[in-house]
Amino acid sequence: RKEFVDLYVNYVLNESIQKPFEDFMQGFLRGCPARKWKMFLPVELQIVLQGHTKFDWHVLEKNVTYSQYKKLDRTIRIFWTVFHKLPEEKKKMFLAFLSGSDRIPGYGLEYFEFCIADPQKENPDELYPFANTCSRILFLHR
Repeated sequence: RKEFVDLYVNYVLNESIQKPFEDFMQGFLRGCPARKWKMFLPVELQIVLQGHTKFDWHVLEKNVTYSQYKKLDRTIRIFWTVFHKLPEEKKKMFLAFLSGSDRIPGYGLEYFEFCIADPQKENPDELYPFANTCSRILFLHR
């Protein structure tokens, strides 16, 4: 029985996927030559390819710049108070709304910057916040 189980496990985990895996590896190496990736440890390579998945949200707050706002303006203080009370999943959704991704690029959160700007429109209560994902600007009405 042990021999049967060993052979079955080997077939399922190795032999049955060998051809699809080789095809995947060939395509991956065509776009990402192996010699350039060998300098990374597996954990580092995962961060480079996927980005960071764990965040210190207070670091994000420190990296924000403001346009037509000051850090101590009432709207900004309320925004950060509400933001820090959000569950982790909602914070990631905000990050996706702001930047187009719910992850921080491999260079890290301490270098991730965005701007909160006042679009200075009439009747701000009738408008929703919106974002420019390319420039990472959150337009937040007063």
